[in-house]
Amino acid sequence: MLLLSGCAVGPRYTKPAAPVPPTYKEVPPPWKAAQPSDQVARGKWWEIFQDPQLNALEEQINVSNQNLKAAEAQFRQARAMVRFNRADYYPTVTGGASAAREHLSEHRPLVSSSPQANVTDLVIPVDVSYEADVFGRVRHTVEAARSNAQASAADLESVRLSLHAELAFDYFQMRTLDAEEQLLKSNVTSFERALELTQNRYKGGVASAVDVAQAQTQLENTRTQAIDVLIQRSQNEHAIATLIGQPASAFTVPAAAWNSPPPDIPPGLPSDLLERRPDIAAAERRVAAANAQVGVARSAYFPIFTLTGSGGFESTAITTLIQGPSGFLTAGASAAVTAFDGGRRRAVSEQARAAYDESVANYRQTVLTAFQEVEDNLAVLRILNDEAQAQQAAVAAAEHSLELSTNRYRGGVVSYLEVTTAQSTALADERAAVDILRRRMAASVSLIKVLGGGWNSASLPASVRVDSPSQPATGQ
Repeated sequence: MLLLSGCAVGPRYTKPAAPVPPTYKEVPPPWKAAQPSDQVARGKWWEIFQDPQLNALEEQINVSNQNLKAAEAQFRQARAMVRFNRADYYPTVTGGASAAREHLSEHRPLVSSSPQANVTDLVIPVDVSYEADVFGRVRHTVEAARSNAQASAADLESVRLSLHAELAFDYFQMRTLDAEEQLLKSNVTSFERALELTQNRYKGGVASAVDVAQAQTQLENTRTQAIDVLIQRSQNEHAIATLIGQPASAFTVPAAAWNSPPPDIPPGLPSDLLERRPDIAAAERRVAAANAQVGVARSAYFPIFTLTGSGGFESTAITTLIQGPSGFLTAGASAAVTAFDGGRRRAVSEQARAAYDESVANYRQTVLTAFQEVEDNLAVLRILNDEAQAQQAAVAAAEHSLELSTNRYRGGVVSYLEVTTAQSTALADERAAVDILRRRMAASVSLIKVLGGGWNSASLPASVRVDSPSQPATGQ
């Protein structure tokens, strides 16, 4: 049987092919290979934004986030299932003890001439059973469990990456809202001076009450907008508190405007993406698990060989129980094969094969989606960069127009309506510039996320680590 144990049945696993483009279409020319200093920081990718407050918040994700703890618990469950299935490599040994006192009928059939009416039976048995893994059922089951555990480890890293990215999204959203609030308050100050100018002109008989009303309306509208910004800012702050495992009621981030453009993020080669995305790694490991399940289904067509043994001591008196003559030993072997099951094994085999095909399709779709997401964010960053430059020109033009209109109003050439129109246009352009910055920061975080955040498939736990209960979950 030991020689036959090499006769495992089932397909040999090979990693499925996936379409990989030679370059990213949305990378603007001239493209150059990323230098070592350009690479996203391994693990702590958020440090490329050089914000100490963000760094401190991100560090708390791994310690206190409850969704991450749940994902780690799922990985530990999957790892425990590997050890559960590996137990089938070894014999099952059971032991026990029993004692019975039996009163027999003196009129029972085949009774001896001097029947014994009372019988004591004391037994200490040890039973051993072992299924010889001749055709690889156990090996394929362990392979499937191990691959599923590695997929769970990759899922854990996907959750970790998503949580860190979500915190960065909320953080930059909050900081650009601080910049927008700062902008609005600055305009409130300017509009207060404009209102004071209009009131003075009205008192001097130069301006009308309509001009004063228009200046007052513009001022109050801007104050309202500055207050309204605080709603979303508070929601982002509360979301950050939840992400780092703190009650929203006890968490505060001081306001600080963000005005810096995002750093350059080299995407690398498209072929690198297959190794950098944990969701792709998880999908590939599930293909391996499905392939092993095909082998499990195929092994059902072959016999199951079982070795059994039993030994121990049996006696009618406790004084003679642990003695040589009281010992007993039995050993045996059996083989069983299903001769007819109405097509059940064939159905299970077809189901396993279909599940494998499904996992291959899911893997390839995950790869295609990954390339799409990278191209999407590269395009967003490229286009928003051009849009930001155009918007800055619009802001400069609007501010110049406002300056001209204000001077014309002071000279009595135009009514205050022209000034309020210029003020509204300038403020709208300035807020649009802040919104573009917010979108650029979000796209930068999203690009890092879809590139894998510095993760690599080499970080997946190897077979030994998956099988060992003492090894911690993988982490960045």
